[in-house]
Amino acid sequence: MRFELFVALRYLFARRKQAFIYIISAMSVLGVAIGVAALVVVLGVYNGFTTDIRDKILGANAHIIVSGPLAALTARPSDAEFDALRNGGGDAPHLSGIDAVLKRIDATPGVVGSTPFLYAEGMLSSPRGVKGVVLRGIDPKTAPSVLSMLDNLTSGSLAGLTPSVEGAPPGVLIGNELAQRLGLTVGSRVNLLSPSGQKTTAGFQPRIRPYRVAGIFQTGMFEYDSSLGFISLAAGRDLLGLPPDQISGIEVTVKDVYKADKVAAELQEELGPLASVRTWMDMNANLFAALKLEKIGMFILLAMVVLIGSFSIVTTLVMLVMEKTHDIAILMSMGATKGMIRRIFMLQGTIIGVVGTLLGYVLGIGLALLLQRYQFIKLPPGVYTLDHLPILLDWVDIVVVGVSAMTLCFLATIYPARQASSLEPAEALRYE
Repeated sequence: MRFELFVALRYLFARRKQAFIYIISAMSVLGVAIGVAALVVVLGVYNGFTTDIRDKILGANAHIIVSGPLAALTARPSDAEFDALRNGGGDAPHLSGIDAVLKRIDATPGVVGSTPFLYAEGMLSSPRGVKGVVLRGIDPKTAPSVLSMLDNLTSGSLAGLTPSVEGAPPGVLIGNELAQRLGLTVGSRVNLLSPSGQKTTAGFQPRIRPYRVAGIFQTGMFEYDSSLGFISLAAGRDLLGLPPDQISGIEVTVKDVYKADKVAAELQEELGPLASVRTWMDMNANLFAALKLEKIGMFILLAMVVLIGSFSIVTTLVMLVMEKTHDIAILMSMGATKGMIRRIFMLQGTIIGVVGTLLGYVLGIGLALLLQRYQFIKLPPGVYTLDHLPILLDWVDIVVVGVSAMTLCFLATIYPARQASSLEPAEALRYE
């Protein structure tokens, strides 16, 4: 192999009769480099956008949602379960109802926090208009451990959900888009209307309760910022006319979001078949499947650039074979086998691919790091949820890009190498 490598390097870097072969070789390297660099940067941008979307979704939603019949969620643990809870410390054996279930969930490996919630739909009324909203009743004490967005309100505070003065209206958290549409600020008075009213002699009457805007949040997701509201569990039960222990389910956050399915399986076994346990991946499967499909499409599209560069390698090697016909004949007459001749030209194409890939890495990773650090490409804030182009380098993607580029370059060497090895020395020397 040393002989083949020596000859391959000599053919690539020695002076040639046709100078334009140098230009074609340089264009081959540049084509591979541009393709690799484009793949690295575009995949980095994709990963940045995907991570941003995931963080925004998980900021307003739990990693796992446990729901089901109230009896299934609030059933008292068995004696064995009580013993397990007792071994974990605390006053678990004295808990009952929802508190017992929360304790069992928190004791599951991988769980960071849990909180009960209510889900309802209603109408938010202000002097500026009326807007339909999705209401989430939450526990102000435990909800921040599950919903990270509650820690970063643009104005107001979570404590405002619970009235500080007896008889004062409860608070509601709304998104900035909803606040702008209805002309609301922190402290504004609004009315919440629940369709789950009651029948009277005068007909069906919905429940209407006064509220005060306790805080405004901004997730960056229009559907959340324009139609989502948070109230306390007590206020939600009053608005919906539910008993004191009624909940829609329990939201759970885990240590590793990509292991939520494993934790969900353990929770399902712990809570029994009547409980419904769903992960954030299950609830957003269509969205992330579409994003994954887009990633594959972009990879295939940009891989065509590398393929074009590999085609130029074919041209370079074919012209090199034509130029080195006499040399090939001499080498074969001196004892070089067809396999050795084939490896010489395959090594030449592979060297071009290696140099192009490494140069593409330098260009792509360098540009990605510059974009990540200085954020000099700005995005229109009215269109995108970010003001800059997000970049997140995934080293697995980088390795896949390099391997793909090298594979295409190697495949491009097969035809010219076979043509070179098929030359007959006598015929080649006859016409010299």
